Amino acid sequence: MDLLLDTHAFLWWIGDDKKLGPKARAAIASPENAVLVSAATAWEIAVKRAIGKLELRADITQSISDNQFAELPITVEHAVAAGELPDLHRDPFDRALIAQARIEDLTLLTQDDQITQYDVSVLDART
Repeated sequence: MDLLLDTHAFLWWIGDDKKLGPKARAAIASPENAVLVSAATAWEIAVKRAIGKLELRADITQSISDNQFAELPITVEHAVAAGELPDLHRDPFDRALIAQARIEDLTLLTQDDQITQYDVSVLDART
């Protein structure tokens, strides 16, 4: 299974947060699974840091590298697909992740129940 980490799942992993469930933790740790972090996640973290909604001392790029995760850039195809999604979820970062997961055939690791309204493979980060 190839996993795309939602922003909170990525933060929970690098912060060793107990909110990340054992099944989710095992999926991320499994050498059989590719784990990807979207440019949308890095962007969301940077925005939240800048407006004071998130304190994170870790370097995002270094954290991705240290954990041997792959970076997933946002392509024009991803952006167009995100914009064309049904209006079930308004968060632009989550819409980008949904589009990327669908196009790249990835399982989105998230706790966001709204995302399950879309035709996308999801693994609950809390399990």
